Amino acid sequence: MRVMVFVKATPESEAGKLDGPEMEKMFEEMGKYNEELVNAGIMLAGDGLKPTSEAKRVHFSGDKRTVIDGPFTETKEIVAGFWLWEVKSMEEAVEWVKRCPNPMLTDSDIDIRPIYGPEDFEHLMTPDQQEQEERLRQQLETQQRG
Repeated sequence: MRVMVFVKATPESEAGKLDGPEMEKMFEEMGKYNEELVNAGIMLAGDGLKPTSEAKRVHFSGDKRTVIDGPFTETKEIVAGFWLWEVKSMEEAVEWVKRCPNPMLTDSDIDIRPIYGPEDFEHLMTPDQQEQEERLRQQLETQQRG
């Protein structure tokens, strides 16, 4: 099962504070943790995200699109980083997150969300749509391998 693991933002991460000995130690610990994830075959992707002061949000209303410049105010709802993992179960993902060093210098939260697979939508898709979905997935895999 694939899961997306979200590191939630804090006021400090939104301020873009990336210096000091505490941050250096946290980056060292996180590097070791990421190495464990890769060596275990769990981690498919992962990165930190810049503060929302550098972000854009596109709001959809019918056929209209409105672009909103960051920063965005609700820090508790903002994602500061992510991992994409392949795990056997949600329980395994929870155990890996519990081993994670605190990704922030203050109290923080990490959310784990299962990712939909094509099988979750088979009942909604025509055979042609299912074939298209499979073709696109294969094309993505080929592109990612380089």
